[in-house]
Amino acid sequence: MTIADRLHTVQEYYFSRKLREVRGLIADGKPIINMGIGSPDLAPSQKVLDTLIDAIKHGSAHQYQSYQGLPELREAIATFYANKFGVKADPATEILPLMGSKEGIMHISMAFLNKGDAVLLPNPGYPTYESVTKLVEAQPFFYDLKAENGWFPDLENLAKQDLSNVKLMWVSYPHMPTGATATKEQLQQLIAFAKAHHILLINDNPYSFVLGKNPTSILALEGAKDVALELNSLSKTFNMAGWRVGMVLGSAKNINAILKVKSNMDSGMFYGIQKGAIAALQSGDAWFQHLDDTYTKRRQLIFELVEKLGCTYDKNAVGMFVWAKLPKDSKTAEEVVDEVLYDKNIFIAPGTIFGSNGEGYIRFSLCVKEEKIKEAIQRL
Repeated sequence: MTIADRLHTVQEYYFSRKLREVRGLIADGKPIINMGIGSPDLAPSQKVLDTLIDAIKHGSAHQYQSYQGLPELREAIATFYANKFGVKADPATEILPLMGSKEGIMHISMAFLNKGDAVLLPNPGYPTYESVTKLVEAQPFFYDLKAENGWFPDLENLAKQDLSNVKLMWVSYPHMPTGATATKEQLQQLIAFAKAHHILLINDNPYSFVLGKNPTSILALEGAKDVALELNSLSKTFNMAGWRVGMVLGSAKNINAILKVKSNMDSGMFYGIQKGAIAALQSGDAWFQHLDDTYTKRRQLIFELVEKLGCTYDKNAVGMFVWAKLPKDSKTAEEVVDEVLYDKNIFIAPGTIFGSNGEGYIRFSLCVKEEKIKEAIQRL
């Protein structure tokens, strides 16, 4: 049997391939310190864990669940968005829980893109945007993000391009991988741009509560729901990456379109996970302060490590990564990453996996315990 033509348009995800190599090195006895991927090493709160344990004893816990999730989960998401972002969303029609926001990228693309439609993608940006665009046989159209512009698109220049075939535009603020943030004025510019060119704008927003002092949702701005959706996730904020809990919010019309896809792709999220998610969303300020305290200490140590490599960085960036610029006379990002991996047994992500504008940068994850970061510093 021959594989589908669409598989020829994508490659295996970099981290899938590279982590296989890293596991091989570990199996050979190499003391690898993995700073490459943003998979939280911390546990969810005890309340979340206790809620999950109690929930699995519920009479209907092991049956199929609603495609739209438990009503109380949607209510919890609505309350969370209202309290943290000032966003009003109808839990019955404007919120759809997801099995992680990554599946939302596929569902949204399948709901709104036809073969040949163009999609605006950030460079650098999350590689899955491009992969999914190709898998649904749409056309990637990259827009540049550069340090000198604060990693925000030049919308005036972009508007001069032929955008007649563009259907979607992916943005992510706080930005992954750089940690750059966007002001409300900049988000308003994105909304105006989307309206002017009849583009559906999607903000991927899982990092607002990791070292972010001013959490912002694009949906809080006037007129946003007319042209925008927002993806979010419990993975980073509540250390629940393996639970696969995300959400998408937007207008009832757009959410219903996504539901048509989702209801044909799965049979609902496990009851216990949904109940745990509700408990997480109801966390108090102490949880977020504990998260920030932990990552602040780790980030300060990562800054030391970055300086050991002669790199520079933006100390005001947010999220669970440090995006570091290599010295001018440095080797390529991938060469530096391999050199540090093979010589010092430290795995870092090269900026190039996020796009060509990632050349000259490397990315460090904060999902590493302090003692391991200190050990990495000693190795250098």
